[in-house]
Amino acid sequence: MTKVRALVLERQHELALRDIDLPLETGPGEVKIMIHTVGVCGSDVHYYTHGKIGPFVVNAPMVLGHEAAGTVVEVGAGVTHLKVGDRVCMEPGIPDPNSKASRLGMYNIDPAVTFWATPPIHGVLTPEVVHPANYTFKLPDNVSFAEGAMVEPFAVGMQAATKAKITPGDTAVVLGAGPIGTMVAIAALAGGCARAIVADLAQPKLDIAAQYQGVIPVNIREKNLAEEVARLTDGWGADVVFECSGSPKAWETIMALPRPGGVIVVVGLPVNPIGFDVSTASTKEIRIETVFRYAHQYERSIALLGSGRVDLKPLISDTFKFEDSIKAFDRAVEARPSDVKLQIVMD
Repeated sequence: MTKVRALVLERQHELALRDIDLPLETGPGEVKIMIHTVGVCGSDVHYYTHGKIGPFVVNAPMVLGHEAAGTVVEVGAGVTHLKVGDRVCMEPGIPDPNSKASRLGMYNIDPAVTFWATPPIHGVLTPEVVHPANYTFKLPDNVSFAEGAMVEPFAVGMQAATKAKITPGDTAVVLGAGPIGTMVAIAALAGGCARAIVADLAQPKLDIAAQYQGVIPVNIREKNLAEEVARLTDGWGADVVFECSGSPKAWETIMALPRPGGVIVVVGLPVNPIGFDVSTASTKEIRIETVFRYAHQYERSIALLGSGRVDLKPLISDTFKFEDSIKAFDRAVEARPSDVKLQIVMD
C-alpha cells in the first residue's frame, strides 16, 4: 500500500481531499497510469448525495471517479501492447475471465465484476492507478485526454446502439437529453440512424444536443412527443426508441412511439419497478432490449473519435483543478440544465 492524495467520499454528504492508502504495485499484466483527466459521473454524484445505489452501499471511505484518461508510466511483466509514455483511457470494470458471463462474451454482467468507484472498490480521483493492461486502451494522437475520459460514458451509448441493431436510415427517438441520452443519440447517428428525435423538458440540454447534425430536439413541455413522432414519420413511428431518462412517467406513453416491429432499448434505470403495457408491446411485436454498462465497446468508441466522425468536445461544460474537486462535485449536485459533463484535471 502507498499513501497518496485522493478525493475520498467519507460517507454520505461528506467529501475530503486527503491522503489514503491505495495499492500501487504494478504486477504482471498490469500498467501504472498517471491520471490526467477524470469525468464527474452521475453515479459518483449519487453516491455523494445518497450514499448508495441499489445494493451498492458506501460503508467505508471510498475514492470516487471512474471516467479517466492518462499516461502509462510503468509496464508490468508480460505486457507487450503498451509502453511507457502511451496516452490511454481505461475501462473501469474488471470481470472474472473464467466466469460463465465472460465466456459468453457478456463480461459486463459478470456478478464478480469489480468496477471503479463502486463500493467497496476505490476509484481514480488520485494521481496514479494500477490497472490490467487488457482493459487499458491507447488513444490516437488526435484524441485529447478530455475526450479520452469521455469514452466511458460514450461506450454506454455505443452499447445501446449495438443492442438496437440499427439499420442504415433508421429514425430513432431518445427520451432524455442528459449526458447519456445525448451520447446515445450521437452513437445512434454514428451507427446508421438518419435522424434522432431527442426529447427532454430542459431547453438548454436540447440546445446542446441539437448542435449535432441529425438531431431533432423536442421540448415536451411545449409539444406532444407522440404527435411529433407521428408527424415526422408519416404516422408510422420510430424504428428505435431509447429510454434514457429513467423516469417512470416515460413508460406511460412509450408504446405510442415505436413502429410496428420496432425496438425499445432501455438505458435509464427507474428507482422503483414500473408498469409495462404488455398488450400494446405484443400487438405491435415490439422488441425490448436492455443495457447494463457496456462490453467490447472501448475500441469501437476510440476508433470513432479518432476518425473525426464523432466529436464529444461540445459536451464538456467545465473543467476543474484536482484541488477544486469538491467544488466540481457540488456544482454537479446543482444539476444545472446547461451542464452536460464536468471534468477534473489532475495536474
